[in-house]
Amino acid sequence: MTSTGDVKLAGIILAGGRSRRMGQDKAALEWDGGPMLSKIAWAISARCEPVLVAAPLTSQAYVDLNEETDLEWVTTEKAGSGPLGGLVAALTVARERGADAAFVCATDMPLVDTGLIDELVGGLTESSDAVVAYDAGRDHPMAAIYRTRVVDQLADLVEGGELRMVAALEALVTRRVGVSDPEWLANVDAPEDLHRLRISRVS
Repeated sequence: MTSTGDVKLAGIILAGGRSRRMGQDKAALEWDGGPMLSKIAWAISARCEPVLVAAPLTSQAYVDLNEETDLEWVTTEKAGSGPLGGLVAALTVARERGADAAFVCATDMPLVDTGLIDELVGGLTESSDAVVAYDAGRDHPMAAIYRTRVVDQLADLVEGGELRMVAALEALVTRRVGVSDPEWLANVDAPEDLHRLRISRVS
């Protein structure tokens, strides 16, 4: 278990999406010579242990990349529960493993960096349930730290039919942290996003 300051921090990658706009599984997209999911896991493992990947058994990410030995898969999310369901499933495992909190990101954020984790951890207080990255006037609930103590509260939201990650921030005591590098938050929803991000890295 990695301890960042006084916080035992796990990592959670939400990889259960259907990647409709991309047209293929985003977790398996090539990035810097390997699958995007593996690159993200490697980046956050410097601050987080364990690194958990939330993806149901039916997810293409699980089907394609289940042989990745450096990843720990959580496949118990409620069917149709969206990213919030994946968060609940993985946060439950993180709590069982003794983590105080977990850094959470999506599987399509290839520029995620330890600097982002450090800035979010710096905003964590005893009274805060979550610390979320804030940029350009909006929250990024899939670039955030969540306390494991809130699992039951979030599970109640899912049981009530809530699917939105932003609902978690609304229900919790949440702090917002303006990040110093907005590129950390870049995600790729469609092929043009991926192309643009690759071009920007070499320009």
